[in-house]
Amino acid sequence: MDNRVALTACLIEAQALRFTPGGVSALSVLLEHESRQQEAGQERQVRAVVKAVAFGEVAERLARLPVGSVLTLQGFLATPRNGKHPVVHIQEYQHD
Repeated sequence: MDNRVALTACLIEAQALRFTPGGVSALSVLLEHESRQQEAGQERQVRAVVKAVAFGEVAERLARLPVGSVLTLQGFLATPRNGKHPVVHIQEYQHD
């Protein structure tokens, strides 16, 4: 099965860099996406705020970016062990 996310979004919030029990750096962020999309033959304005997380070197680089940075990212969706909603796991990104 395929599980890929490709998204351009603005970094609107970043928590402090933390470390997993295994010593891997981790960073939780909030991203905001806005665009115009085609749906059922109609164009509509879309806005979404999504939770995301990054680990390792990606987390460490992301932690240095200021809030307001625009990211083009790739990753996958997963639901945390004790969570109810999926979270984007950022595997790589570029910023403008």
